[in-house]
Amino acid sequence: MRSRASSVIRPSAFFDRLRDEHGFTGGYTIIKDYMRDRARRGQEMFVPLAHPAGHAQADFGEAMVVIGGVEQKAHFFVLDLPHSDACYVRAYPAAVAEAWVDGHIHAFAFFGAVPQSIVYDNDRCLVAKILPDGTRKRAALFSGFLSHYLIRDRYGRPGKGNDKGSVEGLVGYARRNFMVPIPRFASWDAFNLWLEEQCRKRQGDRLRGASETIGERLLRDVAAMRPLPASPFEACDQASGRVSSQALVRYRTNDYSVPVAFGHQDVWIRGYVDEVAIGCGGEIIARHPRSYAREEVVFDPLHYLPLIEQKINALDQAAPLQGWELPEAFTTLRRLMEARMGKQGRRAYVQVLRLMESFDLADLHAAVKQALHLGAISFDAVKHLVLCRAERRPPRLDLDIYPYLPRATVETTSAKAYMRLLDREEEPA
Repeated sequence: MRSRASSVIRPSAFFDRLRDEHGFTGGYTIIKDYMRDRARRGQEMFVPLAHPAGHAQADFGEAMVVIGGVEQKAHFFVLDLPHSDACYVRAYPAAVAEAWVDGHIHAFAFFGAVPQSIVYDNDRCLVAKILPDGTRKRAALFSGFLSHYLIRDRYGRPGKGNDKGSVEGLVGYARRNFMVPIPRFASWDAFNLWLEEQCRKRQGDRLRGASETIGERLLRDVAAMRPLPASPFEACDQASGRVSSQALVRYRTNDYSVPVAFGHQDVWIRGYVDEVAIGCGGEIIARHPRSYAREEVVFDPLHYLPLIEQKINALDQAAPLQGWELPEAFTTLRRLMEARMGKQGRRAYVQVLRLMESFDLADLHAAVKQALHLGAISFDAVKHLVLCRAERRPPRLDLDIYPYLPRATVETTSAKAYMRLLDREEEPA
C-alpha cells in the first residue's frame, strides 16, 4: 500500500506532512531522492525467455470496425507462435466461448497443424474457477475442445500479462496495423478473409534481430506441432428449451422462431458463432443468424404461414411478416387475387407464399411474374408454373382447371368472307 501511495503522491506533499506533523528538519532533496529510489526498486524485473518451436499463446483484443455499414466493436482472436512470430487473427461480434473455440479451429486450419501447448489468461469463457491449489476448472465447451485436439493448456498469473507477453504484443500490433484506419467490410466473412491475407503477408517479414523471415521460422514451428485430427471440433454451445405458444424458443435472452407445428414441444439448441440451430428429436427444425443483442425476437416468416393461412384475418398484423420485403410482383398478385376472389383470395395469396417452403424465392418470383403476364391469377396456376420451372418443362394451363385465366374468343371464318376478298381483287383499279 505504501509503494502505491509513493508512486501517486508528489514528494513535496510528503515533505510538507513530515515537516508539519512530525517536526522533520531535513531538506526536501533527501525526501525526493528516497522516493525515487524506492520506486525504482519496486519495479519488476523479467527473465528473457526462449520459445521452443511448436507452442502457442492466445488472447482477444478489441477495435472499432464498420461491418455492413454499421460501426461496432469487433472482438478479434489472436493466436501467436512465439518461436516464429507467426500469427493468426480472426474477428467476431463478441468474445463468447464459441468464438474462442472457433478462432482456434480456423487458426489450426490456417497453419495446418495443432500446437503442443497454448498459454491463456484466466478468461471466464475458458476458466470456470481457479481452485485453491492454483489448478483451473475449465468451462465445459473449452474442456471438450482441449480433449478433442489433445492440447496442454497453460495459464498466466491473474493480472500478469507479461506471462504471455508475445501474444499481448501481437494484439497491439494487430490493432495498430490491421484495424487502423477503421476497417470497412460488407460482412464478417469478408473482413476475416482480409485478415487472413494480412497474416499470410506478414510471414514474409524479417523481424529485428532475426536472420530468417517469419515464414522460414514457421516451418520449424509446424514441424514440431501435431497433425490435425480427422474431423474438426464443433464450436457450439448446447442448450435445451421449450417452444412457446407463439412458436418461439429462448436462447441467451433472445427469442428465435420455429415452425408452428412444433408448438409446446421440447427442443435442443446449438449456438454457433454466426448461427443458432434448433432441433427436435433428430431433426433440425430452424436455423437463424445469431443475434448478439438482448431481448430481441428473430422471426422466419415461413414458420408462421401455415397458422396465418388458418387465421387469415391476422395477415396484415402478423409480427413475423412485418418488414418482410418481397418483390413488387407479389403485392400485385395479392391485390388481383383479393379483387377477384375476396377473402378467399387472401388465403390463396398465403398459399402462394407457402410455396417458398419448397422452392427458392427467385424461382417463385419468376413464376408469379409469368402468372401475371398470362393473367393466371390463382394459386394452382402459380404452383404449376413454378413446378415447370423447377422441372424445366413448358407449362400447360387448361382453362377448365384454371378458371381465372382470361378467356379468348376466336371466331370461325365463313366461306362468304373469302368470296368477298376475291370479289375485291377482281374489281378494276
